Amino acid sequence: MIRSPLIRSVVTGTGSALPVRRVSNEELAQEVDTSDAWIVERTGIRFRHIAGPGETTATLAADAARAALAAAGMLTDDIDLIVLATATPDQTFPATATKVQAMLGIADCVAFDVAAVCSGFLYAVQVADSMLRTGVHRRALVIGAETFSRILDWEDRATCVLFGDGAGAIVLEARDSDAATGRGILATRLHSDGRYNDLLYVDGGPSTTGTVGKLRMKGREVFRHAVTNLSAVLTESLGIAGLAAEQVDWVVPHQANARILDATARKLGLSPDKVVVTVDRHANTSAASVPLALDVAVRDGRIREGQVVVLEAMGGGFTWGAAVMRF
Repeated sequence: MIRSPLIRSVVTGTGSALPVRRVSNEELAQEVDTSDAWIVERTGIRFRHIAGPGETTATLAADAARAALAAAGMLTDDIDLIVLATATPDQTFPATATKVQAMLGIADCVAFDVAAVCSGFLYAVQVADSMLRTGVHRRALVIGAETFSRILDWEDRATCVLFGDGAGAIVLEARDSDAATGRGILATRLHSDGRYNDLLYVDGGPSTTGTVGKLRMKGREVFRHAVTNLSAVLTESLGIAGLAAEQVDWVVPHQANARILDATARKLGLSPDKVVVTVDRHANTSAASVPLALDVAVRDGRIREGQVVVLEAMGGGFTWGAAVMRF
């Protein structure tokens, strides 16, 4: 009997894109009843990028995808799968992924969106990994992109200061395990629990109000669930990969709040030096935050080939998940 070799999904390139306008806490305080000290103390955020005219989830996603393709040394025609995670699509339909496909000039590929809010990129990674390992697809663009500024209530100072816009992308390539030389996605684990809908949600939608709606959040309750769920799924995914926390080189978490990042690291006994933090410069970009932070750490040289990297996130739903890879 001829056996097919084990296929691994290997990250061959990363990219990101941010809106032109960068807004400081001081600038925000001119329009919102807040202050730089208040925001920094509670969240660690100092800046965020806000999409302007002509900048949409699709345009940011396409720019991030181009950067990832360039880093991978690939052409758009090399891609046969696009999975895009977003909670702020350009239109109710069609999928924003198909708009990105057209912007990239890809004539034919599989392209669709995944909706799991801040965990969306982790969901997209598992979906793409599963499809690549079937052998049907060879190279995928996995993208997280958001324009959360357009669903914020700018009169709610507790939430509007937390979020920003942006996009991040990776190229995943299916390789035989021998060719992968140990690299690739080693384990993924996802969860959801719809009982907590009212703690983090948008109060609109096509089939309920007929409007886009605004983001609503009970921050203290979300914080408590985030620390518990994230530490648990990190431990769980490492167990599936057969690794211990001490073997992790880098954790790239969802950039929601600096205090959540610190608390999760302490709960796992991880050194803060191993946690990639970009929340200070990007704020919470929902599904874009993990690939944005990953791209920053790859481009500044912290994350290198062969290192063990763990991605993790939790978002509205609740949804949460983690992925372990040898980069």
